[in-house]
Amino acid sequence: MLIHAVLGFSVLETLVLAALLLAWADRVAGARLLAAFLIGISLWMVGNELPNWLGPETELVAMRLLATAPFTSALFFHFCTVFCRVDLGRWGVAVAYALGATASVVSIILVPGHLIHHRDIGFIAVADPVGTIASMAWVILGIGGVAVLLLALLRARRSGDGQKFRQIAAVTASCLWGLLCLAGYGIAVLDLPIYPFPLLGLPLYSLILVYGILRYGVFVANAWARRALVWALLLALGAVVLALTPLLPFESRWLGGLAVAASVLALNGPVRRVAERLVYPGGEVSIADLGAWRNALLSAETPEALAQQAATLLSARIGTQVEVQIGAPSASTTPSTSSAPSTPPGSTPQLVCTPGEQGWQTTLQGWDAAPPGPRHVAELFGTVVAEAAARVEQAQQFAARERERQLQARLAELGALAATVAHDIRNPLNIISMAVAAAPSDTRREVADQVARIANLTHDLLDFAKPWKLVPRELDLAAHVRNAALRLPDVTLGVGLAQPLVLQADPRRVDQALTNLLENARIAMASEADGVEAAPATHSPVHIDAETTDNAVLLHICDAGPGVPDEIKSRLFEPFASRSPGGTGLGLAIVARIMAAHGGSVALTERPPWSTCFTLRFPLTTTQRLP
Repeated sequence: MLIHAVLGFSVLETLVLAALLLAWADRVAGARLLAAFLIGISLWMVGNELPNWLGPETELVAMRLLATAPFTSALFFHFCTVFCRVDLGRWGVAVAYALGATASVVSIILVPGHLIHHRDIGFIAVADPVGTIASMAWVILGIGGVAVLLLALLRARRSGDGQKFRQIAAVTASCLWGLLCLAGYGIAVLDLPIYPFPLLGLPLYSLILVYGILRYGVFVANAWARRALVWALLLALGAVVLALTPLLPFESRWLGGLAVAASVLALNGPVRRVAERLVYPGGEVSIADLGAWRNALLSAETPEALAQQAATLLSARIGTQVEVQIGAPSASTTPSTSSAPSTPPGSTPQLVCTPGEQGWQTTLQGWDAAPPGPRHVAELFGTVVAEAAARVEQAQQFAARERERQLQARLAELGALAATVAHDIRNPLNIISMAVAAAPSDTRREVADQVARIANLTHDLLDFAKPWKLVPRELDLAAHVRNAALRLPDVTLGVGLAQPLVLQADPRRVDQALTNLLENARIAMASEADGVEAAPATHSPVHIDAETTDNAVLLHICDAGPGVPDEIKSRLFEPFASRSPGGTGLGLAIVARIMAAHGGSVALTERPPWSTCFTLRFPLTTTQRLP
């Protein structure tokens, strides 16, 4: 009978959809729970149909399959909480599973019902008292899951999260459709004098549920939906034409078939466009749309903010989650003048905007499954994103130039002040040194140390404040490090310095940065030797090593001193922030300025067992990068 064929197809379809969910489990919250729920639904449908397929002697097996319904409802409830991000705590979910599992186990042991024969369906299960009690359990869990969906639906609407609202609405709609389909069993059990036609819609239940969730997360799902809708519409059109052929003044099977074929071919294009507009709404772009996109992207001030805003706009327009990337592509991205190579099915489509010789350009990745309409929207949207990216880049360049201008102005003022102070302080220092010439040796030593501190501060202040430019040339960083390490005893060199590290840099400034860091390490180790804690016996006090990445050389200078106090970590590279009592607080600021001038950086990093480690990052040019 028709109903049995439909239910058999529904079982197969539900299992296939569960397999798809497991394949795309990383794209949907709670996908594995939903797949388990669909498998439970399949078991329930098999339990209903098994007596009709194999005969009434399978009654006991069928009843036990039907007894799994409460546990399946517990899976549905758990999926709703995960999908809607509702935190009920461990105990809330545990209570649901306990209720479902207990009801299922009791029903399996005591058998929940028996079979009766219906004129339209054949054998159908009717609940006994045990089955009625078990049914109450799955009804309670089902109502609980729907309640979670409705609450999340209201929350998504209030928050303005349109994509989440539509996903939850699709799941809620599928639940209502499932209840409508189950009314067919109610018609049969109550023996109403009508055909249980609602059961014929049961295959759509799993389809609506799964597609409603994947609709905004898996691009390929939309492509399949469009193709399925096109074939369904064309089949319906052919059926209508075939039904109208008897109205022709003559009868011919050949002419009837020809009329069907001609109608389908003639209307194939319009039907595809209709299906495309239904699955991908908003496929046409107007001048007003372009203006609205430009205005919406004006608020973005950084590439990250622009990417996020653009992804939100494009995803909302085509009804599918899209990622937007602004700037240098990732390792897997290979932009070209056309669409990038195909990406694996199920991956999120991307719009990649990168700078080129002729300005910013956009390319599409993972759009192979998209029909022309959404691709056209994405391409036009990409031109607006490219304009916005150019604007953001210009704004950032202007801001950087303005910051540099202000910095140079401040440094010029500081340099003038430092030169005046240095000039005015030398004579008093000389007088102080001469005045203590006849003093005891301890007094002379203390005064000499303090005079040296003031002189060092004056020297560092002048060096930090005066303007200077890099004179880069090709140098071997490893050789420079080995030479600098000779100035400090008890230094070990890592294996990364055993081979040449050739890069473009200013040798004088690189030596200055190394000297400042090694001097910091020497002072830190001297402070540690006078303090309460000694350096690790199994390690040298200072260790230097290097490593090469795809686009940079990293130089690590570590020591086993007392470490950097937490209160100055956030401003360690600012002027006058020092980790040692005798420091001027300008050494690290000078290092940071030198590295920034090279296009690199300096950072405080963690490399156990060392207490302090500074990492210098020297960028490599394209011709310097290792193959």
